Amino acid sequence: MQKTLIILGVSIILAGLLWPWLSKLPFGNLPGDIVIDKPGFKLFFPITSMLLVSGLISLIMWLLRK
Repeated sequence: MQKTLIILGVSIILAGLLWPWLSKLPFGNLPGDIVIDKPGFKLFFPITSMLLVSGLISLIMWLLRK
């Protein structure tokens, strides 16, 4: 558990440091992401992005277990 928390903390720090470059990626505007934009109301539901992140995390965890 300690190793997992340390890896999670380091990855959050790296994401924070690399945020200026990461925010320029087209991630979050993928086809399949739902955006409802009305006056006074905005809903963003990133279905495709969530599936991509889930698959990536599952792959990384699977590789770390081996």
